[in-house]
Amino acid sequence: VQLQASGGGLVQAGGSLRLSCAASGIIFSIYAMGWYRQAPGKQRELVARITGGGRTNYGDSVKGRFTISRDNAKNTVYLQMNSLKSEDTAVYYCNAQLRVDNYWGQGTLVTVSS
Repeated sequence: VQLQASGGGLVQAGGSLRLSCAASGIIFSIYAMGWYRQAPGKQRELVARITGGGRTNYGDSVKGRFTISRDNAKNTVYLQMNSLKSEDTAVYYCNAQLRVDNYWGQGTLVTVSS
């Protein structure tokens, strides 16, 4: 199983980025896909998650600013991040989960400058 995240980078506060995570080795459409993040010195936290059926949930700190979506034909999950804040700076990880199966990507760094 491979989860290849991309799209991270340096952006000014108030700006936008879109992260992508391409999955292989799984039946993508039946997996719940998520984005998590970990800032220095902090625990990993949920950013957004989307089920195979398309239901979404978000961490409180990103509601209204971030949008998760998936394209099952491309085996890819996206995270559109708008109105970025300095506190969004973190390594963002892609996750695929189905029952006891739980896979992680390598992470992509997002840095928001104030």
